[in-house]
Amino acid sequence: MQTRQIVVFGGGCFWCTEAVFKMLKGVTSLMPGYTGGVKANPTYEEVCSGSTGHAEAIRIEYDPTEISFHTLLTVFFATHDPSTLNRQGNDVGTQYRSSIFYTTEQQKQESEAFIKSLNDSSTEGRSIVTEVRPLGEFYPAETYHQDYFAKNPQNPYCQVVINPKLEKVQHKFAQILKDA
Repeated sequence: MQTRQIVVFGGGCFWCTEAVFKMLKGVTSLMPGYTGGVKANPTYEEVCSGSTGHAEAIRIEYDPTEISFHTLLTVFFATHDPSTLNRQGNDVGTQYRSSIFYTTEQQKQESEAFIKSLNDSSTEGRSIVTEVRPLGEFYPAETYHQDYFAKNPQNPYCQVVINPKLEKVQHKFAQILKDA
């Protein structure tokens, strides 16, 4: 029986999102790439131009007997700002939008309920702008984007942006991290 499922999250820069989800038990494979746009086989430069409509995203394959979709959503929403439209920190553009590309009706329903719960419990009055839509074509990113943080830990972006996110995840979600 096949137990693996797939979901695609767009949470800003895919270098960050990949590094975060790589740490979690039950995540069996990750692939940075592009989805949600109109051009077949877009390049990084085309996606960054904003002309293709794609989001930088991470294709996550996971084992729901080891990690629940709800837990994936919890980590996703805790590690980016889902209330900023087309922006994550200094990364601005539609390619950095907060997005969930689901592969099952259950993922869709759970994502929508999770967002409603966040909006209902918000004390700041900032609504979640995360889009929830079915996964269409997913195009893997160029090889140099794959496992970027692990290959480039001294890169200034990795030091300033990714490291603090990973430290937050290590502190807040220690019980669901893979053994080092």
